Amino acid sequence: MTDTTNTEPTTPQRSQWVDVWHQFKAHKGALLGGIIFIVIVLGVFIGPWLWPYDATYIDIRSRNQGPSFAHPFGTDQLGRDTLARMMAGGQTSIAVGLTAMLLALGLGSFVGIAAGYFKKLDGPLMRLTDLFLALPILPLLLVMMMLFREPLSAAVGPERGIFILIVVAIGITSWMPTARIVRGDVLALKEREFVLAARSIGTSNHNMITRHILPNVLSPIMVSATLGIANAIITESALSFLGLGFPPDFPTWGRLLNDAVQYLQDYPERVFWPGLAISLTVLSVNYLGDGLRDALDPRIRGR
Repeated sequence: MTDTTNTEPTTPQRSQWVDVWHQFKAHKGALLGGIIFIVIVLGVFIGPWLWPYDATYIDIRSRNQGPSFAHPFGTDQLGRDTLARMMAGGQTSIAVGLTAMLLALGLGSFVGIAAGYFKKLDGPLMRLTDLFLALPILPLLLVMMMLFREPLSAAVGPERGIFILIVVAIGITSWMPTARIVRGDVLALKEREFVLAARSIGTSNHNMITRHILPNVLSPIMVSATLGIANAIITESALSFLGLGFPPDFPTWGRLLNDAVQYLQDYPERVFWPGLAISLTVLSVNYLGDGLRDALDPRIRGR
């Protein structure tokens, strides 16, 4: 006897991350931005291993040369290869951007989750956030650089001390937008059915946050991360351009801009290359964040 029960064909469910990837691919600007950012990162970190010139090598006989096959970006006033210095400067600028972003992201996520989940902490933490938002960021950064630059340089060395100072200064002055976004999402999540059900069976606050709250606020955190990288790179470049960043012999994109200003009329390409690198990096990261926001937001995904 044969079974005549109708069986409907079932289609395998796609993973959520597969849907996110398909939505991300549909955003052409974000896909292009991601490719450009990856190329820049690979270029500045792998390029020095392949390029024959060192960023600190001085050749007075080759100074102030224009673009050529030997030096595609030319040389500076001391004969140092500009392409090598661009790659070395990119390492520092991107490292500062990533590290400062992680610090700001950690602070902002902690404050946002604590303020949104614990009602007693909401008022004080949000007033603290408003206080930091009201501070003039650039003057505050300048004061921090003037006060702590010499002590840190004497304690751990000029390059490492300035790196720590810039990362901390940018991180503690840029966590506030992340905190506000995360707090808003946590306040909405607290009223969802699965959170109320978990609370009804006696789930501890620690497990509630790590298992139910935090995984559901990863979307705004990841978007804030991409935008934080761009903000940190611009801030570091501005500080270095003002002469308050790394030492003159330690290249960053902002320092290269600073060094090139006095030669602007005779050698304008020296300003062009670091400016182009900063612009491309920030623009690609912003497009990347825009695409991640569309892909990770379930209300937008699938449109």
